[in-house]
Amino acid sequence: MTTSKNNLIANAIDTEIYPFEITIPQADLDDLRNRLANSRWPNARREAGWKYGVSSDYVKGLAEYWMNEYDWRKHEARLNTFPQFTTAIDGANIHFMHVRSPEPDALPLLLTHSWPSSIVEFWDLIGPLSNPRAFGGDPANAFHLVIPSVPGFGFSGPELDEGWNIARIAKAWTELMSRLGYEKYGSHGSDCGALVSRELGIQKPEGLLAIQVLQLFSFPSGDPSEMADLSEDDMSRLQFLANFHERAGYNAIQQTRPQTLAYGLADSPIGQLAWIAELFNGFGDHIDFIDRDALLTNVMIYWLTNTAESSARLYYENAHQQEPSPQAVNTTPTGVSVFGHDFKSMKRFANRDNTNIVQWSEFKRGTHFAALDAPDLLVPELQDFFRRYR
Repeated sequence: MTTSKNNLIANAIDTEIYPFEITIPQADLDDLRNRLANSRWPNARREAGWKYGVSSDYVKGLAEYWMNEYDWRKHEARLNTFPQFTTAIDGANIHFMHVRSPEPDALPLLLTHSWPSSIVEFWDLIGPLSNPRAFGGDPANAFHLVIPSVPGFGFSGPELDEGWNIARIAKAWTELMSRLGYEKYGSHGSDCGALVSRELGIQKPEGLLAIQVLQLFSFPSGDPSEMADLSEDDMSRLQFLANFHERAGYNAIQQTRPQTLAYGLADSPIGQLAWIAELFNGFGDHIDFIDRDALLTNVMIYWLTNTAESSARLYYENAHQQEPSPQAVNTTPTGVSVFGHDFKSMKRFANRDNTNIVQWSEFKRGTHFAALDAPDLLVPELQDFFRRYR
């Protein structure tokens, strides 16, 4: 990784923005190949499939492809076609893509990735959103795109102080958009990107027009009256949530002991691969919905930047934060897209916590990472939602 300035982690009063290019040393790629070739595999029961965790056959097949066919340099070059920068905000290094549209009246839009994802999540959206004319679309729907790496993730780097929760990230994004000179903008995201976008809606910084998310994490409060007259569809969504929590051990681990987990992930590329692949495959419920190269490029970013610990720590920081904002009401205009193979947001609880939902769409396909596996659905959804705020 290179930049025009040697010290990426500048101090908090440095507001300069520096060009950035991804250039991974060949020695790092050689080391990875050696580790993959000398992996020690657990004595997993093949016939168990995904019962006890990610399938042994699946991980071994993916690892073989990773070692023998996957081409990092090809995808590194693709990522470097997009303008990238770093800047220091609140003591953290922030890496981001900044893709300006050729259309002068384009609307600035923040895109915040999920966990365990990265800027790769949006690479299929960048062209159609920033230059719709070139993709057969209406140039009036164009966006200027700002795509940051969440602090502690990917090329933002592993050196991160304590306290970087969702609320602090949202404040950093406000500063980033101001630093880029954008007076009006929208925000979109999935997973932690959805949480950051909603938090922006709560904080209501000057210039934020609206937010669009793939999930609203609003759940029953325990009040029996909330459970009265639930529809069959509501009950199925609650059951989906219950099934998810039965398997979401990663959540409990990262909320409590992220550093202990990180020793294995930082030392073993197979460990890092399996930890990420389980989530990308919905615990075995939607295997291979996402292109192998996209998945592996995402894994590579975590591995090459050694950000397993700093990214996992986000869960701990959110679980231990002192600020009350996660329970606050979001009154900013909000759009929601519910995809078929994802957590199913529930309107009655979402409306309780978000009082200005102006668009709600449901799709039969698409996962938690719809930007990767259903960009043909998400691009027009974003264009349609933000059209009213241009």
